[in-house]
Amino acid sequence: MNYLRTLLKATTYGSAADAGLLILRMGAGLLMATHGWSKLMGFSEKSGDFYNFMGLGDEISLALTVFAEFFCSMFLALGIGTRLFLVPLIIVAVVIVFVVHGPDPLGDKEHGILFLVPYITLMLTGPGKYSIDYLVQPRTVK
Repeated sequence: MNYLRTLLKATTYGSAADAGLLILRMGAGLLMATHGWSKLMGFSEKSGDFYNFMGLGDEISLALTVFAEFFCSMFLALGIGTRLFLVPLIIVAVVIVFVVHGPDPLGDKEHGILFLVPYITLMLTGPGKYSIDYLVQPRTVK
C-alpha cells in the first residue's frame, strides 16, 4: 500500500528529485551533444549552407551552434555551470523552433520543442544535488 501511495504522491523531495534532475540533465545534454558532434565533424561541408543567424554569416552561425550543441551540452550533462551553459542551448532551441521552423507544422518543430522544455525546466530548478555545481558551491550555515 505504501508503494501505491508513493506512486500517487504529487511531490517528490530529496534524492528522488535530484535523481530525476540528473536523468533529465544527462539525457538532454548527451542527446543534444550528438547533434553538435555531427556538425563539428562535418563543419567544412556544412558551413557553406548553414542558417545565417542575424546576419552573422554561415560559418560563424555554425560555430556558435556547435559551441552550444556540443560543448554546452557536455557541460550540462556533467552539471558544470548549468544555468550559464543553458542560455546558449535555450537560444539555439528557440531559433530552431520559432525562426528556422517558424512557419512549419508542429511535427517539424517537435524535436526543438522536446529539447526546449527540459532546458527551461533545468533553468528553473537548477542542476540538483548530483552535479559538479553542487559539489563546488560554497555551503552556507543555517
